[in-house]
Amino acid sequence: MTDEGAGGGNSPPLVVLEGITKRFPGVVANDDVTLELRRGEVHALIGENGAGKSTLMRVLYGIYPSDSGRILVRGELVKIASPRDAIAVGIGMVHQHFVLVDPFTVTENVILGEEGGARLDVDDANRRVADLAEQYGFRVDPARPVEDLSVGEEQRVEILKALYRGVEILILDEPTAVLTPQETRDLFDNLRKLREAGRTIVFISHKLDEVLEIADRITVLRRGRVVGETRPADTTKAKLAEMMVGRPVLFRLEKPDVTIGGPVLRVTDLRGEGKLNGISLEVRSGEILGVAGVEGNGQRELAETLIGLRRPLSGTIEVDGRDIAGRNVGDIRHVGVSYIPEDRHEQGLVLSMTLWENAVLGRQNDPQFEAGPGVLLIRKIKALAARLVKLFDVRARSIDVKASSLSGGNQQKLVLARELEVDPKLLIAAQPTRGLDVGAIEFVWKEILDQKAAGRAVLLISAELDEIYALADRIVTLYEGRITGEFAPDAPPEQIGVGMLGGEKQPVAS
Repeated sequence: MTDEGAGGGNSPPLVVLEGITKRFPGVVANDDVTLELRRGEVHALIGENGAGKSTLMRVLYGIYPSDSGRILVRGELVKIASPRDAIAVGIGMVHQHFVLVDPFTVTENVILGEEGGARLDVDDANRRVADLAEQYGFRVDPARPVEDLSVGEEQRVEILKALYRGVEILILDEPTAVLTPQETRDLFDNLRKLREAGRTIVFISHKLDEVLEIADRITVLRRGRVVGETRPADTTKAKLAEMMVGRPVLFRLEKPDVTIGGPVLRVTDLRGEGKLNGISLEVRSGEILGVAGVEGNGQRELAETLIGLRRPLSGTIEVDGRDIAGRNVGDIRHVGVSYIPEDRHEQGLVLSMTLWENAVLGRQNDPQFEAGPGVLLIRKIKALAARLVKLFDVRARSIDVKASSLSGGNQQKLVLARELEVDPKLLIAAQPTRGLDVGAIEFVWKEILDQKAAGRAVLLISAELDEIYALADRIVTLYEGRITGEFAPDAPPEQIGVGMLGGEKQPVAS
């Protein structure tokens, strides 16, 4: 069931962005974009990574100046040169990466910069924040330090910060990217209450099922231009995806018919700091093993221990029968393990380095790229980078640009290209499509299935159950650092859900 028609109606536009163009060196991010936002609606803004969604909203919020075009709020021409200007006319924005002071309480974060006066009445401030939270159904304790909150609760604090400043238009940039399914449901409940109160929500997302559920209207951008506007009742997920990427997109891919061989990875009673409480599993050649679970149950610790970023306290990790537990990253890569980390910014790339520098990370000491200690063969490295960029369709002006200049999808393609170039025996893929649009997801899925087709072993760790179903040959569930279930790839979601919530371990269905 969608919320189409619940807000907006035929009311005059509350905000009009008219003919907005924004250029960066070598790229036109927004090309003559016109967009209308109405009072009391959830307006979804969708498009591929790099389509210009966030840039357009950063123009509206005063982070970027436009090169041409104008903005009208309540029918009046306005100049928005900073976020302070935007808030003054009732526009707020919650970014994908939150800006909170961890040791401060919820109230202190909400009122920061708006305290008013030399002395702060903490009790009164707590009451005001509590009243605001209750008004819109936000479950959060005003007196709790932010560092003790879940990600979903932190997001509520960010939204409360904007509401406390009286905004009528709230921009949410990929708000569900880091939320659990329950936190997403809670967020949608909050958004419906805000809409009922007359607030306007701009919902930037690549998750089309969520867009169809929550939006009243949907605007699609492609390569910086508006290619269409529609409503959930008038479209489908497949139609939206085709509008976004300019071609039909497959949401289910055919798994290659591969004979599954012997174990490549065997993990026995693996324990470590954090949430590793005796994990045992194996992945065989030509097999994709999917690890499903609610985030925060040991997924990150498992991946980082397998690749050598963390040292286990006990247990064994064998690749082709060789125990690699406790070995360093270089040694583990040398035996044929590649790694797609869950955070491409923290562990996958050095954003301040060029594409060619990132393309050789982890291999810079290979004889083919190093003439001697500290002497790199730049020409050979650049030839490698150029080949990878072309092969994986990494869209960039040149291999000399910084990795930070790429869209999320192109950054992930670069990581994939580097990690698959070495023909690994085992690929560890942790949240490989996080933050990607439907076109980029399709590309990543095809590459992972190609690894299976080549007879390689793949350990797929994902919080997206749809992704697990699409790719895995076998599924295990992880809860509190323990394997709680093993399932066939056609097991009902309800069964897998039991394992994800700590249910008793069940044998794989025959």
